[in-house]
Amino acid sequence: MCLHPQTVPPVPETTACIAHKAFPKGNLYLRMRDELGVFFQDQDFSTLYPKRGKACEAPWRLALVSIMQYIEGLTDRQAADAVRARIDWKYVLSLELTDEGFDYSVLSEFRDRLLAGQAEEKLLDNMLLILNEKGLVRARGLQRTDSTHVLAAIRGMTRVEFLGETLRYALNALAEIAPSWIKSKVPVDWYDLYGKRFEDTRLPDKPEERDVLACKIGADGFFLLEAIYDEEKTSDLCQLEAVDILRQVWLQQFYAPNDTIQLRSAQDSPPGAMRIRSPYDLEARRSAKYTMSWTGYKVHLTETCEAELPHLITHVETTESTTQDMSTTASIHEALAEKKLLPNQHLVDQGYTSAHLLVMSEKEHGVDLVGPVAIDKHWQSKAADGFALSDFKVNWSTKKVRCPQGKYSSIWKRGFDSYGKPVIHVEFRQRHCSVCPVRTQCTKAKVNPRSLTFKLREDYEALEKARERQQSEEFKELYATRAGVEGTISQGVRRFDIRQCRYIGLAKTHLQHVISAAAMNVVRAVSWLEGVPFAQTRQSRFAKLAPVA
Repeated sequence: MCLHPQTVPPVPETTACIAHKAFPKGNLYLRMRDELGVFFQDQDFSTLYPKRGKACEAPWRLALVSIMQYIEGLTDRQAADAVRARIDWKYVLSLELTDEGFDYSVLSEFRDRLLAGQAEEKLLDNMLLILNEKGLVRARGLQRTDSTHVLAAIRGMTRVEFLGETLRYALNALAEIAPSWIKSKVPVDWYDLYGKRFEDTRLPDKPEERDVLACKIGADGFFLLEAIYDEEKTSDLCQLEAVDILRQVWLQQFYAPNDTIQLRSAQDSPPGAMRIRSPYDLEARRSAKYTMSWTGYKVHLTETCEAELPHLITHVETTESTTQDMSTTASIHEALAEKKLLPNQHLVDQGYTSAHLLVMSEKEHGVDLVGPVAIDKHWQSKAADGFALSDFKVNWSTKKVRCPQGKYSSIWKRGFDSYGKPVIHVEFRQRHCSVCPVRTQCTKAKVNPRSLTFKLREDYEALEKARERQQSEEFKELYATRAGVEGTISQGVRRFDIRQCRYIGLAKTHLQHVISAAAMNVVRAVSWLEGVPFAQTRQSRFAKLAPVA
């Protein structure tokens, strides 16, 4: 289908008249269309369609329908029915009351086009441009960020189930491409073992018996891989994604085959960031936070949080579940810079901060990254009478450090820490430390003198400044605003189901989160225009009885 870009038509007079009579007290979609417009033009999606062929549905309509279906939690079929039957939807889409709409499969095709053209961000970014013009969102204000876990659209499996399902997935793919070949290779008992999905009820109860079954599945998988890779006529089968998945999983789960097949121990398994958890979603990873564990992804939501404006989402980032929060801070700032929506102050929790990020956020983007930083965890800092790093005075020009007893360091050299980051290593003289009257408050080493390792100057000074600032009342009052992002997470989970993947894979999950963020912005912007106050944090009746400190 091709695209012939056209301007957004006005609402037909008959549709407008009937819609306002049907909703005399107003309607979310009518208010959105009247006050905010439609956010999109066909030209915004022109690169996603060819210039020749059968005319397609107007992309601006499909973008709006995608957002409206997320507002109401509708399936594609239900959304297409709403376009066909509901007056308020026809009003927003500038359709005649008699318009028959489109087939629901068009929505899925539109999402595929967005992903193929890497244009999913347009759904949120174009909306933010309009909201900025309306004065509902602005740059260089106050924003906050937080993340939550996202469950992949896959079933949780035990190790044996995972191995069995991976082999079954490969067998099904091979049976579709080369049925005669696979029939000539597999033993008869495989049809009973791998013909159906693996379920707990079919597995042995005892752990040792399950290990035996896992090794049996491993041997079968190695047999199949050997048959595929050893024959020249099966070279095409080697290119199958399912076969490559089987190969990768077997490398991760088993030692190299010899006389016996042996499962890898936990110590010899690959790190969680690399380990495949399902043959049906290769990018889903298992992660844990405190007492909670999940398989899937993480979503990071950034929103405005100024009291005089609605709280609107400005950026969405979806990552693998094993990705650390701090690794997204720079990319969030870069994305906001491209949208020209950088804040002056960015409120985050400790997971998004580091000494280097404090420096780079200010230097590259002029953003004050506001959040608690890691405290000095060395025993000297925890001890009431110990000498911590902050008790030593660093002279950067002379490259000397003075200890609390007035002695100066003898060695100053640059190096790298265990993470490969540059640091300064300092040592004091043995003759000074050995006779120091407060040595036990400084080091537990019986012979060696005190040594220090600290960050480079910019990072060191930024970290010390941040540690000092977070003790002030001004910081505590400002940082209290960050807590409001929990309400956004709650709304996203409860109304827009952002914690459960609708689709398979990281790219499609990110598209889901972008559409959810756009839908949330519509709801919040219209609520703001209608004067709906922000919801207050609720307390249980019992909690209200607690005495005031």
